[in-house]
Formats: sequence, structure tokens, C-alpha cells
Amino acid sequence: MGARHRVRRGLRCHRPGPGWLARGPAVLRQRGRDLTDVSDLSRSTHTGRPRVVVVGAGFAGLAAVKALKAAPVEVVLLDQHNHHVFNPFLYQVATALLEPVEAANPVRALVRGLRNLTFRVATVSDVHLRSQQVGTDRGVVAYDYLILAAGSVSDYFHSADIAARSFGIKDLGEALELRNQVLSRFEQASWAADPVERSRLLSFAVVGGGPTGVEFAAALAVLVEGSLAKDFPSITREEVSIVLVEGSEAPLASFAKGLQRSAARALANKGVRVESKAMVADVDVEGLLLKDGRRIEAATVVWAAGVTANPLVESLGVELGSKRRVPVTATLQLAGHPEVFVVGDLAEIPGRSKQPLPMLAQVGLQSGGHAGRAIEAMLAGRRVARFRYHNLGTMAVVGRNDGIAQIGPLHLSGFVGWLAWLFLHIARIHGLSGRFLVLVSWISGFVFADRPVRLVVGPRKAIPHASQTAGRPGGADAIELPSPSVATVDEWGPAAALAWWTQDLPGRERT
Repeated sequence: MGARHRVRRGLRCHRPGPGWLARGPAVLRQRGRDLTDVSDLSRSTHTGRPRVVVVGAGFAGLAAVKALKAAPVEVVLLDQHNHHVFNPFLYQVATALLEPVEAANPVRALVRGLRNLTFRVATVSDVHLRSQQVGTDRGVVAYDYLILAAGSVSDYFHSADIAARSFGIKDLGEALELRNQVLSRFEQASWAADPVERSRLLSFAVVGGGPTGVEFAAALAVLVEGSLAKDFPSITREEVSIVLVEGSEAPLASFAKGLQRSAARALANKGVRVESKAMVADVDVEGLLLKDGRRIEAATVVWAAGVTANPLVESLGVELGSKRRVPVTATLQLAGHPEVFVVGDLAEIPGRSKQPLPMLAQVGLQSGGHAGRAIEAMLAGRRVARFRYHNLGTMAVVGRNDGIAQIGPLHLSGFVGWLAWLFLHIARIHGLSGRFLVLVSWISGFVFADRPVRLVVGPRKAIPHASQTAGRPGGADAIELPSPSVATVDEWGPAAALAWWTQDLPGRERT
């Protein structure tokens, strides 16, 4: 392939950048100096192949690099984490059904067979379109082609108070924090002698009636009625309140009316109260303040009210669309920059109804794969095809043995809908070992009706408590039992563990 390989896109030809062979190997630059050997990142450029940088190792990013596995390119995959999270399982981590390792895979294990790929952990902070570089906390990475697949973050509607006083469920760290919070509330309530205080501690509000909010609320109810009822026999189900708050007429608004009613019945049977047409104005130490002036008391607020594009898009300098997403062409390219593709939750992709496609995993998988194939076509001088999205259906689990599925004209609910969700998601898990681990946990939970990972580990998110703001120094909220971090527990020896256990703590006697 010559230095002037031409890429045809319609009637327009594209030469990537100022000439990837003319300028020599794409290199990393840090603090103004060339780094010719930063962990051998630029080694493969000696092959004379153009570099494709993929930002994000989520569904879209992994689909893109796999589509490029046979392309004559050097692929550099960047992500701030060394693991890929299977997001549909996060609510199960938060409700003590799955371990983190069952909802995540090491990225290096997933891309091990891709010989043209280098993976590096780095936080990407900005994109320089003119110089064709991305800035990271490890330096600047140059690219010939760029695929932006950095995903999304929880949408707190620009409210610092909501972000600080609620628990998200968007990544593995948030899911673990939420699990710690739920279990710790029961530990705290077991100390409370005042029934009013116990009920306050055991009040949960879930904001957002989409699949994530519904699945978490239902799973929490199952956890309370099953494992936690056995662990805390002094706490009755009537003392625990779970409220699902939804701004539209009913939860799961994207599903057919019949499936919505089926889900509503399942939630009601599990003791979940649904507040529809309820818009949240603020979150404070007492719970939720609604825009109509009503209050919903909740000691724990779970925020599942949607997502917005990763803040990385701000550095592109383009006008953003809904949910801060980047408008793209029909081929998923950035207007004026055909060497840049934006996919997954970052991209505002017009659908058949002219409305943007939803921010779903299947959109990420399909758009990421399209971007990889498009770059391969560009290198071969072929026309880049338009992106065509195929809706494979939507599903949601509404607790144990209950689910809904909408696959084209086929509508499933109850036990059949639950089975459909299980089989589809098992098939999407990466690797046989991952499928086996998840399947064992699910079978255990199904047979024994128990949650195996009811552990409070790692740091807890600091949330202001009502008892603190009221000036009460003690109370159940004041009890904090520190625990070793998940990441450092293997470093603890017997002496360190003994020292931690015997330190002075309120209410604990030395043994």
C-alpha cells in the first residue's frame, strides 16, 4: 500500500491525516518530548501500518477491535479500567447475587487473540482533531483513524446534590458501593431499638422506571424477603419500604402496554410501591423532594434515571445533541472528519422514526462492529456503507422467575420471559468460564433461594445522614465498621488482621 493510499467515500477521497507514512510512526508525546518506547506502544508502527485508536473497552469498543482483527492496521485500545463490565449484570452485583468477577472480565483476556492490537490502561481526557491526537493521563497518542466508544455516565441533571446524596449503578464500583449500602442499612437497623428509626433506615427509593431501575427494585425486594429475612429475623418485611419513582405514566414505558401491566403486577406482588408521574426536584438527607411539592422519605436513594454521554465529547468542539451525544453521519463518521467514528452511547444515531437510537448495549455492539468494518473498507478503497440498526428486542427481569421480553411481534412475560432473559444474556457473556460462573450462581440462587455474596467490603460512599444534620451524635447511623478494601485484602497477614479486629471501635470489646 503506497503512501498516498486513497479512500473513496462517495465522490470524496480521503487521505488520513497529514500522511501517516510521511510523518513516520505515530508516537506518544509527553511533556513535549517524544517517547519512542513507552511500554513498546509504538513498536508495531515499524510495520508501516496505519494506527487505529479505539477509546473505550465497552460493548462498542470491543466490537470494533474484533471487526478489525484481520485488517492491515495497528489497533491501540485505551480504557481507564483494565476490565470490561457486562452492564446488564450490575444490578445483580448490587443485590448480592453475583460477585464482581462474574460481571466483569479482564480486557487483556478478551483481546488476547487479536495480534494486531495493543491494550493500555489510560484515562482519555480530550481529543485534538486537527493534530489527530488523543490526550491521556499517560501522554498523547497519535492516530490515523479514531473510534470513540467511551460510553456514558449517570445523568444527574447537573445537580451536585443529587450526585452526592444518591447511589448510581453505572459501573462496578458503584454497584459495590450500593451493595455495601444496602447490607449496612440492615446491619444498622439491627441495632436500632426505636421502630421509627428502624423504618427510616430501611427506606429505599429507586429513581427511574427503566429496565435498570425496575430490575434493581425487584431484585432488592427478593433479597429482603429471602436472604435478609433469614439473616435478620428481628426485622419484619413491613419495616422495609421500597419505592420506585418514575416520571412517565408507568415504568418500562418503552415496552408494550400489556408487558407494562405484567411488570407492574410483579412489582406489586413483591411489595414495591410505584410512584408514576413523579418528577424529582432534589435529593436531601431526608429523601426525595418532588416537583409537585410532595416528599418521599428514603434513607437510601438509588439513581437510575438515565445516562448521558461521557464528558470526553466536550473536547470535540462540536454542537452536541440529546443526552450530550455527538451527531454523526449515516456512516457513523464525524462530519468534516471522515477518519473519526463515534459509536455506542456517545453517538446520536438517527433511527427510522428520525428519533435517535436508544443508548443500549445492542446499539453499541452493532455500531462498534460497523465502525471497524468501515475502516477496513476505507483502507481497501471501497465505499463506506450506511449503518443499519437491527432491533433484536428488549427484555427486563422483574425479580425471581419473572420477566418480560419484547422481540418484534413476540411478547413474553412471567416465567417464560425470565427464561428468555437468562438464555440470551448467558449467550452474550464472554468465554465459557464466565458463563459457567454466572450459571452456577443463578442455579444456586434458584434452588436455594439465597444470595451467596452478602458481604460488606471495600470503602463506602459517604452520605450525609438525617441524624447528623439534626445534631444527634449517636444513633444507628453513627455505627461504621471499617473493613479491608477488596483490592488489598490479599495483602493482609494474620498480624494485620488481628490488629484491625482488636482496634478500639464503638460497641466492640477486645477479645
